[in-house]
Amino acid sequence: MKRTLITSALPYANGYLHLGHCAGAYLPADIYARYKRLKGEEVLYVCGSDEHGVAITIAADKEGVTPQEIIDKYHYANKESFDKFGMSFDIYSRTSLPVHHNTAREFFSDFKEKGYLIDMEEEQYYDDEAGMFLPDRYVEGVCPNCGNEHARGDQCDSCGAYYNQLELKNPISLVSGKTPVVRRTVHWYMLFDKFQAFLENYIESHAGDWKDNVLQQSRSWLKQGLSERAITRDLTWGVKIDDIPDVPPQKAVGKVLYVWFEAVLGYISATKELMGILSNEGKAGLNDWRKWWQDEETRYIAFIGKDNIVFHTLIFPAMLHGRGNNYILPDNVPANEFLNLEGQKFSKSRNWSIDLRDFIKDFPDSSGIDALRYTLAMNLPETKDSDFTWKDFQARNNNELAAIFGNFINRTLQFALKNFEGIPELPVHYKWLNLYWKNLINYFDSDHQTEHELLANVPEELRKLLNENDVNLIYALWKGSSEAANLYERFRFRDGITETMNIARAANKYFNDEQPWVTIKNNTDEAAKTIYVCCQLVRSLAQLFSPIIPHTSKCVFEILNLDSVTGESLRGISKYPDLWKDATLPLELSGKKINAPSIQFTKIEDEVINAQISRLGIMLEAKEEEPASPLITIDDFAKIQLRTAKIIKAEKVPKSKKLLRLQVDTGTDKRQIIAGIAEHYEPDYLVGKTVIIVANLQPAKLMGEESNGMLLAASGSTGKLRFLTTEIDDLEAGANIK
Repeated sequence: MKRTLITSALPYANGYLHLGHCAGAYLPADIYARYKRLKGEEVLYVCGSDEHGVAITIAADKEGVTPQEIIDKYHYANKESFDKFGMSFDIYSRTSLPVHHNTAREFFSDFKEKGYLIDMEEEQYYDDEAGMFLPDRYVEGVCPNCGNEHARGDQCDSCGAYYNQLELKNPISLVSGKTPVVRRTVHWYMLFDKFQAFLENYIESHAGDWKDNVLQQSRSWLKQGLSERAITRDLTWGVKIDDIPDVPPQKAVGKVLYVWFEAVLGYISATKELMGILSNEGKAGLNDWRKWWQDEETRYIAFIGKDNIVFHTLIFPAMLHGRGNNYILPDNVPANEFLNLEGQKFSKSRNWSIDLRDFIKDFPDSSGIDALRYTLAMNLPETKDSDFTWKDFQARNNNELAAIFGNFINRTLQFALKNFEGIPELPVHYKWLNLYWKNLINYFDSDHQTEHELLANVPEELRKLLNENDVNLIYALWKGSSEAANLYERFRFRDGITETMNIARAANKYFNDEQPWVTIKNNTDEAAKTIYVCCQLVRSLAQLFSPIIPHTSKCVFEILNLDSVTGESLRGISKYPDLWKDATLPLELSGKKINAPSIQFTKIEDEVINAQISRLGIMLEAKEEEPASPLITIDDFAKIQLRTAKIIKAEKVPKSKKLLRLQVDTGTDKRQIIAGIAEHYEPDYLVGKTVIIVANLQPAKLMGEESNGMLLAASGSTGKLRFLTTEIDDLEAGANIK
């Protein structure tokens, strides 16, 4: 069996990851990697931060810091979010490392020697005021194809057209805001036309197994015909080429490799980095990276979003083929479409986005993170754009994870602990249950009949110990795990997860049909058998669900006092037994002690979801993470007059969902305060309450209403507001807060 190399597109280290990124290239790859490991296969899952290019320098300019500070900030922030999200990378590397720079320069030097590169003088926009050539993303103008007025220098986000930056109409430098001039400069170009025939054959060789969107986009590019493409840029941040032999220094000064050329090589350099780490630990050799990239016994799967298709189906394969040395090519590129948010595209500028780190702050428990993984997995944009909604997240958690999967686990383990002090000891009559179970699985494996025929023709010998409910449940387990595996192999994760959830549905039906709450009173042996079988299914479900909800599966294994294996990273140097197949077979659990069960998924209430929805689209004042807030002096604090006040009247502000008009008694006067708490308190509830206000705030108008002061309130992770009050309620209005 071939080993499997898996990569996910390297995220730019110029911003925080949002849920659209997770659904595009990361969660499906993690599910696949964990599944493959559980199948007992040798797996290496590689990713890392893309830390070069204009996107990084633009972010640095905006934040007034160096590119190094930008990549450090976002690399570590995104890595932390990935870790908490449950990503099982074998390595998460960086393209700013020396091993990557050296790898990229080796490719450049080799291509130059083989005649795949030529240097050409060309015209490019230059900003006189800034004193620099303008990379494509530093220029904005009117798209020559569709007329979009905010097109980038090399590509239009509106129509998807690619073009030379000089074709852009009405260009403006994003550095100075001025119209740039045209100057001549030298760049190196890769002659991709030399790879046209090879790539046509490569793409068509996968016509039967690649997604249609991947094939059609690749064919479209090939139909237009490949041409030379610049692989260097005038930029100070990136992989420099001025120290490469046979490259004229006067031409190479100020040149770096274009990020689209060197970033994909990050997969290779990350593998080299990992083998260097393992070599230092005495667990691998420095050259062991070659077995993952230059051995035909390795199958390479590249997970990406649809905006990266041609870079992984045409450009990267051409580079690997051109390099030679038996580099393997992607065997599949299961690109996803885009995930939308509440029916609209993700947009951080409009605050129509959910960053992964913000979600984790609001739902820090493992159940919340797994609920997100499950919801995203059930909405993966596998063949067309899909949608994440908070209401769907709530429904998936409440109606599926809690009501089906969690319900079966909880009712089984609670019943077992209450009535048997753990997993029941198998009665003498059922002492051969495990053997009969295994024989039934062997029968299902060996006979290619229809479902109806399989169940109708179960050998009578097996039915002596297994009743109809037992047989149907074991069949559902066998069929669900088999179907899920087949679907995962074809990158149909949504359907595969549905098959797994169907096993949980069958397990609940079995519990109901067997009625252990009845048999425990009049047939203890039968009740013990039922709960023993259910405990086996708890373990099976934990194993089969572990690629999707690994945190929860680990918790269930701990309750059962079993080793927890959820397809975690093995760093490519070992492999598990076939735990996927083992999940359909019973373990020797008779009489095993278990720990007190806990609720795996609790119901998410409407108010939690409504608070999240209300945040979308609200333009909040930017708050950069800082080590600490600026310190103030006691004199600064003394300027703020905090007082108690009693609310004497409260009513809603017309045409506003969020504002209440409050009349308060401050002890010295009565005044009106407009407070944004209408979604959290009914007006009648507030009357008579003692609150704390800022009494000397400059008056302001909100929705045409004058507000003379500010009511103090606090909000937690749910977004719910709670007004601040005193410990006791006998303080009169007007008491000073010190």
